[in-house]
Amino acid sequence: MNPFDWLSRKSGAQLTEAQQARREHLPPVQPLNDTPLEKARLVVMDLETSGLDTRRDKVLSIGAVVIEQGAIDMGTQYECTLYRENHKVTEAILIHGIAPSEIAEGRDAADALLDFMEFSGQCVFMAFHARFDQRMLRRSLREDLGHRLQHVFIDIAEMSPMLCPDAQVGRGGLDDWQAHFRLNNTQRHNAAADALATAEIALILLSKARAQGIPNLAALESRLGHWRKLKHARSGGI
Repeated sequence: MNPFDWLSRKSGAQLTEAQQARREHLPPVQPLNDTPLEKARLVVMDLETSGLDTRRDKVLSIGAVVIEQGAIDMGTQYECTLYRENHKVTEAILIHGIAPSEIAEGRDAADALLDFMEFSGQCVFMAFHARFDQRMLRRSLREDLGHRLQHVFIDIAEMSPMLCPDAQVGRGGLDDWQAHFRLNNTQRHNAAADALATAEIALILLSKARAQGIPNLAALESRLGHWRKLKHARSGGI
């Protein structure tokens, strides 16, 4: 018996036998251990959603690229639009540009999520403002697939100021960091394009991390934890 069968029943996910079999054989997670940064499989991902409410809005599109051996694998990318029944157009369409016709022709949500998790494999996820993507992906996996997300997320929006404390980046958004690193991306607010833009920044940051004496995943997480505490203290949170 799958130990997460109860989760599937609770979430209401109605899966075929083939989908259940795929779910049961999804790859394990990559722990934050002594794996060197250059040897870790890092999946840089971005979600386009129907809105910003992590309790009600839906994942509409997933884009992801892989960083391995210190480089972006341009031949290994993931991009998919998910089918959503009774999808309602909101002002978010002005940002993501996903037409209702694309949603109507999208891939079954359970199959799309299975494809994505199989594509991602044993990895650490990276994203810009990762907490939002993590929450949205966690809920979608629970509701559409009856699966519990356990993968670790690293936030590029935290890594950037931690490793580049003297950077002048305005509000510190993805566009700001692209400009700071002199990167060009003409297709922003498309999940795949945003994932690639984030991955390009991540490559620069990983190089800086190694140069600053951060050799592996555990050391990176430790440094990020220390940076968060200092930021909290400086803001008067203690």
